[in-house]
Amino acid sequence: MIVLVALAVVDLMVGVSNDAVNFLNSAVGSKVAARWVILTVASVGIIIGTLTSNGMMEIARQGIFNPGMFTFHDVMIIFLAVMICDVVLLDMFNTFGLPTSTTVSLIFELLGAAVLVALFKIWTEPAAVGDLSLYINSARALTMISAILASIVVAFVCGSVVMFVSRLLFSFRYKRAFRRFGALWCGLSLTAIAYFAIFKGLKDSTIVSREAIGWISDNIRLLSLAFLVVSTIIMGILQFILKVNILKIIILAGTGALALAFAGNDLVNFIGVTMAGIDSYQIASIAGSSTITMEALAEPVRADPLYLLIAGGIMVFALWFSRKARTVTNTEVNLSRQGDGVERFDSTPASRALVRSARILNKQFSAIIPEKVNSFIDSRFKQTNYDRKHKAAFDQIRASVNLTIAALLIAFATSLRLPLSTTYVTFMVAMATSLSDRAWGRESAVYRITGVLTVVSGWFITGIVAFSAGAIIALLLMWGGKIAMAALLLLCVLLLINSAKIHRRREKMMVEEETEHETKKVSVIKDCNDGIHSAFEQISRIYSKTLHGLAIEDRKILKKLYKEATELYQKEKERRLYEMLPTLNKLHEDAVDTGHYFVQVNDYLYEVSKSLMAITKGSYEYIDNNHEGLSQKQLEGLQDIEKAVSEVYANIVEMLRTSDYTNFEQTLAKRDDIFDLFVDNIKLQIKRVKSKESSTRNSMLFLDIVSETKTMMLQARNMMRAQRLFLGNQ
Repeated sequence: MIVLVALAVVDLMVGVSNDAVNFLNSAVGSKVAARWVILTVASVGIIIGTLTSNGMMEIARQGIFNPGMFTFHDVMIIFLAVMICDVVLLDMFNTFGLPTSTTVSLIFELLGAAVLVALFKIWTEPAAVGDLSLYINSARALTMISAILASIVVAFVCGSVVMFVSRLLFSFRYKRAFRRFGALWCGLSLTAIAYFAIFKGLKDSTIVSREAIGWISDNIRLLSLAFLVVSTIIMGILQFILKVNILKIIILAGTGALALAFAGNDLVNFIGVTMAGIDSYQIASIAGSSTITMEALAEPVRADPLYLLIAGGIMVFALWFSRKARTVTNTEVNLSRQGDGVERFDSTPASRALVRSARILNKQFSAIIPEKVNSFIDSRFKQTNYDRKHKAAFDQIRASVNLTIAALLIAFATSLRLPLSTTYVTFMVAMATSLSDRAWGRESAVYRITGVLTVVSGWFITGIVAFSAGAIIALLLMWGGKIAMAALLLLCVLLLINSAKIHRRREKMMVEEETEHETKKVSVIKDCNDGIHSAFEQISRIYSKTLHGLAIEDRKILKKLYKEATELYQKEKERRLYEMLPTLNKLHEDAVDTGHYFVQVNDYLYEVSKSLMAITKGSYEYIDNNHEGLSQKQLEGLQDIEKAVSEVYANIVEMLRTSDYTNFEQTLAKRDDIFDLFVDNIKLQIKRVKSKESSTRNSMLFLDIVSETKTMMLQARNMMRAQRLFLGNQ
């Protein structure tokens, strides 16, 4: 029981870190208010949601398995396996900033653990019933899964259509049109959000009577119409008389409503299993037997409001202080942002094929639609400086659409008693509105689609991994007992610690990238020169240490250097992709020659980093595969090359540091001497090959290092020549 309670606390922390994206992304992405204001509104929604929670934990108690077929010992194994699996799985998704469904993870973890325990009983207990279908509520589980998958498609289609119509109505210059229709628009949005809050947040509340909820349900159409009229009038007064930005009210209200529904209904995903475990313990304690079957779990039970309030407090704490919550939110915001920037995901064959198909389909539709209609549509989607002053990812019109459509879809499904994932719905609506809003241009579409495919594939992986991990952990607990439990808990702690380290490294890299892309207060020329100087210092250090690590056959050093060289290569690649054009725009309009040299400098530096990565990769893989080290003659040759190259690199670094190129010609002369050294070493290696002194892999590594070093020297010379001309044109 102590373990279950402790895991519930951790699960609340990691669960909120992932699900926070459901209600934060629209407010954060549109910069509707300061972050502390958004978090305060969400916190109030969470607390109200916990207080109005129905406390009914049917999914954990009887939604997936038949408790009457399991003993107290069996269900405790199931619950413990689910909690261990859920904590590790959700934390893994949080670490990589990928939103997933806590509902889906819980369902499949329960299903996997219950199936394994049932099979274990069938195999090991002669008196056990041999029909697995009596243990598992497979029909209900399949209904849940089908509804969740259908909600993904429906959310995407609805989000796309509504956003397209909304942009046609308001355009990006929406202030004038919003003065005409804004009050009605916000009245409709508030009505949808209120409808959502009633059906999703309060429908099974413990503080609202059944009679009141029943009366509201019976008169929902009349109440919705009355609420629409009243809210529209209030919004009109706020807009025209008090001059209030009513879109902010809608976005904050939607944020609070989604947070309320999340806490009121998804709380079961984090503490439902633990609460069911506590109830099971109490049932077994009263009966005085651990072999009693758990039919009593099927009976309706309400959770203690104190437990719910404590859980809400933990969720609010995680919302404010979890750095992983911000990472998950940033992933969705970046995928849906309107502006340019660094794309987190690379392109894939699937994303490229989808973009090509979409372009072909778009051309076919454009050919059918009259030219005047096309021109009108294009004019409505012509972007402006929508919120660049505040660096918003998208405008408030899209944020309000995101919240309204997500709220309506979730409320509608809830009214029909169809289970769905709030994460899947809110994410797909956000992606659909960004696509329909033309945020995915030809420069970014393949990368955004890759991101969406990554997240969606992660959802399917969630189910597979959750089922498999739940089953494996349950099997280990059934076989290993307390020893297995201790070992699994230790493994869980180690995985959490390791994921925290990985997240800190990823976060540090993201912060560095963001810092590099911010406009600096120093001159553009000095900024560029400092960046190249820093990069070449790193290149010189990695190159020398790589040859030293190869000489002493130190695998760990080579692995670390290979990682550094790869990161440097990626950094220079991104510099060419995302920083070159913004920097050129900062130069004077007539600085064409300067821009030309700047482009050359970046190209040559990229080629140097590419060759360096090839050297470190070849050296690391050679030693990692336990091949025989280089001979003494080969090492002496590489030492001579390294010494000469390091001397030239030191001169280059000094010239970059001081911007003094008076010794440039002398450095070029030294470089010519090194080229003679390259030729001599290649000839000596050919002689060693002919005399059978070197193996094939040994020879290839040596020749590759010499060849890539030669390329590095050539590109470094070209880079320095272009850099000197670049500075000389200022």
